[in-house]
Amino acid sequence: MRGAHPSKDITGSDGSELAGKKVVLCITGSVAAYRAIDLARLLMRHGADVHAVMSQSTSSTLLHADMMEWATGNEVVTRLTGRLEHVALADYNMSDLIVVYPCTANTIGKAASGIDDTPVTSVLSVALGSKIPVIIAPAMHEAMYGNEFIQQNVERLKKRATFVEPTIEEGKAKVAEPEAVLKATIAAIGKAGPLAGRKILVTAGSTAEQIDPIRVVTNASSGKMGMAIARAAEGMGAQVTLVYGHGTETPSASRIIRVRTGDEMRDAVVSELKQGYDALIMAAAVADFKPSSKSARKIDTRSGGLKLSLVPTRKIVDEVKKIDSGVFLVAFKAGYGDSEPALVEKAFKKLKECKADLVVANDLARKGSAAGSDTTEVWIVDKEKAVVHVPLGSKQAAAKKVLELVAESVKGKPGK
Repeated sequence: MRGAHPSKDITGSDGSELAGKKVVLCITGSVAAYRAIDLARLLMRHGADVHAVMSQSTSSTLLHADMMEWATGNEVVTRLTGRLEHVALADYNMSDLIVVYPCTANTIGKAASGIDDTPVTSVLSVALGSKIPVIIAPAMHEAMYGNEFIQQNVERLKKRATFVEPTIEEGKAKVAEPEAVLKATIAAIGKAGPLAGRKILVTAGSTAEQIDPIRVVTNASSGKMGMAIARAAEGMGAQVTLVYGHGTETPSASRIIRVRTGDEMRDAVVSELKQGYDALIMAAAVADFKPSSKSARKIDTRSGGLKLSLVPTRKIVDEVKKIDSGVFLVAFKAGYGDSEPALVEKAFKKLKECKADLVVANDLARKGSAAGSDTTEVWIVDKEKAVVHVPLGSKQAAAKKVLELVAESVKGKPGK
């Protein structure tokens, strides 16, 4: 018989850094309130037990309390009663962390002035007195965030709280991405991950080779697998540099290098390898061919058919060990319509050719594993031809398994 809310089934699915930690997620009256759903689920996937707090006005106009109860699996506080919810959540040793996401200028001002007239500000008032760690992620118009009086309130709160700064764009101070808050949360209360102190270089997305100034030769890679690896690596404590081409995912990492072509990706990887990394995970799908020449002008389609001469692009993975023989190299091998033995054989052949330490193989023809899908099934092959099979599931789960193997392999070795 199930003993917990079904929504809690995801707890710890992407990491255990926050296992056993109770996080109070306070949601204020910003139009970005809906993003708290993603943050709650992300914190849970890394082990946290999340409890949401919001005012009745917020829950009635912006984000219904039922949605947050679904997201967290816990009852949501929308008003204070005789049960003293603010004390039960924020008194000494009652929780491990308070996160305000998103946080309005109004709430910042009240918290800085000791005003507690909503469930959120009451929780903050108690937490600031009980010395529970507090993380605040502001969201408002850019001009408001630049208001000197609001900044004075921010500076006052920074003496006791950690701020995850907003992104300034389109005239707004947009609330930080959930991944940035996760990173701050792990830094504040998380356990050291198995990749703590390690430098990981990840490639992700596709590359595009120009036919003319507008048209390109590319592939259907979405970048989802590489992004799952980059996020999971950061969640496990690594310092991640992401070399990102084209894709549907918004890049997120400690450091991001954007590239367009295979040559640009190669140059970025070569340059970074010379700086020293513990591991390189090459999840990018570099275009295998490029036009032998590029037209300087847009080709007129009315002129008739086009004969395109293609030449192979350089295999970046084959250069890695020549540059840094000590880096732990994870390569990828995509098949199509292969049997499991054939796919493993192809992966092992690639491993020997490029002197990789692991090769992650997948078959794009299998159900749920097509390019761009959110799920995948992989076979991870090592130098002894031992195989770890990850059944069809989320790309996050596959990324976690790959990184667990990387962490085990680099454990005890000097860091870069």
